[in-house]
Amino acid sequence: MGINIQKDELIQLHMFLVQLRSNLEDRINPKSNHFLSYDLLNINPYQVFKSKREQELAVFEMSKGFAYLIKENNPSAFQNLCFELEEICRKLSK
Repeated sequence: MGINIQKDELIQLHMFLVQLRSNLEDRINPKSNHFLSYDLLNINPYQVFKSKREQELAVFEMSKGFAYLIKENNPSAFQNLCFELEEICRKLSK
């Protein structure tokens, strides 16, 4: 179920998502807790020593946070996306 990209590309994607989070969260809902599961992982893109699987999980947890953040503004459009990302994160965390 994983992403078929190299670890360095995954880290770049992770870095982009961190920057995107910073911009979106401030504009949409700065007090949301949609990224709590990502934050609890304690994995950031600068920790290049983390495994590819850990970086991959972080990317999906971050993506799940985006889906839930956006879902607040348009619940029906992102309900399925949130569910799918939840399932991917659950599978990757095993």
